Amino acid sequence: MKKVILSMLGAAIVFSASATSSFASSVKLESEVDKVVGTPYQWGGTSVAGFDCSGFILYIFDKFNLDLPRTSKTQAQVGTPVDRENLRAGDLVFFNTDGTGISHAGIYIGNNEFAHSSSSKGVTISKLSDSYYKNRYVTARRVVSQQSYLKMISEI
Repeated sequence: MKKVILSMLGAAIVFSASATSSFASSVKLESEVDKVVGTPYQWGGTSVAGFDCSGFILYIFDKFNLDLPRTSKTQAQVGTPVDRENLRAGDLVFFNTDGTGISHAGIYIGNNEFAHSSSSKGVTISKLSDSYYKNRYVTARRVVSQQSYLKMISEI
């Protein structure tokens, strides 16, 4: 009986620890995104003067010393595929907005939301469930190591 109780207790601890990390607030990531929300869209832009979608990703990930390819199509080829229901802060989400394959990308920040540089709104936060993005969603990739992920979600 003791073994069963200890096993159940151990499972509960493991489950609660993994649930906490899956839903952890992305404090630093969100802080970096908030600093540039409203920055205008600029095709080919990679700075606070203006971003395109992949340039925005490069800018944010540079804050965490992470290197990625330049375009959304090439960014979608790195890392590990992630199912939509397993997304965590820092994962990249990709969309087909022009009918030719991956043409738009953003950074998942949690709570069904992602940050991106929209050609119509500049840097903004949208929901994956918005009909526009839901219907154009292609894939997601995990490009952030566990160590970098912990830096992104820390409060320090």
